[in-house]
Amino acid sequence: MRKAKVFTFRKISSPPHKPSLKRPRPFKAYSFVPFSPLAMLDPTILTLGGIVLGIAIIERILERWGVIDLVDQFAKVMRLILPVTFYGALFYFFATFMF
Repeated sequence: MRKAKVFTFRKISSPPHKPSLKRPRPFKAYSFVPFSPLAMLDPTILTLGGIVLGIAIIERILERWGVIDLVDQFAKVMRLILPVTFYGALFYFFATFMF
């Protein structure tokens, strides 16, 4: 009669999963986009600002030429256009800007 070999369960099963010795490095992501002044370089805002600046320069040129009637008309129009443009651009900036 042959002698039976004895196998324990631990010998025939796969070894237990050992966690790797390396620890995962902590990953920190920083975003500087909300604090960047380059975020203001939106073409829509720049176009609106350019139009308002152009009207103001035309108003100063007309004032130097002595055409006071046109300057007064420009001043009346600018009293309405400047606040509307400013608040509209501010609303557009915050509506389209991702925080």
